This record gives sequence, structure tokens and C-alpha cells, in this order.
Amino acid sequence: MIKKRHLDVGCGSQPRNPFGFEELYGIDIIEQSSDDFHYVQSNIVLDPLPFEDCTFDSISAYDFLEHIPRLVIDNSKSRFPFIDFMNEAYRVLKPNGVFYAITPYYPRNEAFVDPTHVNIISKNTYKYFTHPKYGASI
Repeated sequence: MIKKRHLDVGCGSQPRNPFGFEELYGIDIIEQSSDDFHYVQSNIVLDPLPFEDCTFDSISAYDFLEHIPRLVIDNSKSRFPFIDFMNEAYRVLKPNGVFYAITPYYPRNEAFVDPTHVNIISKNTYKYFTHPKYGASI
């Protein structure tokens, strides 16, 4: 039997597994180790996800997306880390995989209170990243 895999992005020391899959992976920028799950340290805001295509049955992002900048200038070139991350999440999800995200969204006050919230999400932002029109992929 093939075990289902879940990735929790921006997991800190306690990744979440909302679907209760058998294999739990966590990825974060902070160095740590655990015997309870597979941990990978990576700059998940600016670097590609260090996994093969179609690795995960699901991905979760709890209070993470609002911390990804929409635009950065890197060596005089514009980059769009939020779009890059969403494309990476799509790449590492298996066909029919589930991306599960919880984030404060506009117009709720919580979207603006934390000064590290640099990416304001609206309730319709997901439409740019979903079928049938992938409007934000580049």
C-alpha cells in the first residue's frame, strides 16, 4: 500500500497534518530536527521547494501566505515570490492533490495588524491559481 504524504509549509516545530496522512513532512526557514516527521530546512519564500514533482497528496499553509512578498527586486530583476511559491506548490502536488491554506484576509483587521503581513489576500485570491484559468502563473 502506498502511503499518502502531506507537506506543512512554514511548519515551525509542530507541523499540522489536517488529513491525517501516514507520512508527514514539514518545511521551514528555521533549523530544527524531529523524529516525529520529515523536516526540511529551506528558504521557502525565495527558493523552489526542494521536492520532486508530484510528491505530495496534500499541502497545508497555516498563517504563511501573508508573509510571502508579492514583489522583490533581485539583481535588478523583478521577481514575484508569491506566484513562484504557488507554482511550486502546484508542481509538488500530485494530480488531484489538495492545497489547504488558512490566512487572514481582506477586509479583516487581522490582515493588517501584523507588520510582517506583506501579502494581503482577499477571499477571491485563490481564483488566480485555480482551474480553468491560471491567471497568476508565469
